[in-house]
Amino acid sequence: PPSAHGVLAYNQDAHRQRTVNWCDSTGGTTAAFDFTTKAILQEALGRNERWRLTDSQGRPPGLMGLWPSRAVTFIDNHDTGSTLQHWPFPWEHISEGYAYLFTHPGTPCVLIDHWDNAELRQRLSELIMMRKKLRLHARSKVKILVARADLYAAYIDEKVVMKMGSGDWSPNHYNETDLGDKRWNVCASGPNYAVWRREE
Repeated sequence: PPSAHGVLAYNQDAHRQRTVNWCDSTGGTTAAFDFTTKAILQEALGRNERWRLTDSQGRPPGLMGLWPSRAVTFIDNHDTGSTLQHWPFPWEHISEGYAYLFTHPGTPCVLIDHWDNAELRQRLSELIMMRKKLRLHARSKVKILVARADLYAAYIDEKVVMKMGSGDWSPNHYNETDLGDKRWNVCASGPNYAVWRREE
């Protein structure tokens, strides 16, 4: 729900819990579109408020933070974007949003309209191949390293680090002992995002 000023409230726990309850009602056998993640990611990138991308317990704030194997993540679908444009993701942040989805748990989807854009398809292909090659999956583990207005950074499955936003950041210069002593190499990048893998 929005706040009194028409801005999405930070705490969306009740919204995602309703989705968890619905998945539970099916015996836990059904996945659901993670509208909570779409809403928070869209607000975080569109308003330069990446601090929204962590909940009060340090987890991703959408369904992916509670039950990632049941979260079908997306930027837009046929209702929100495409020809209907009911609630479109800000175009200037589409690549950044997909970088988040393809490095995080859940099952990411690509809107066909986005795939049909030649420039975007190149970035999407790079992210899809990276996810496949590095074996990121619906149950991947995320450790959020930084979440502030101009920067979000996360460590995924102890083998991938990603960052979004204009903030200057690199895992090679980050003081975090959990990242180990090996160097990190960029394996995907685009406007306002970069993904690194551990040097072998």
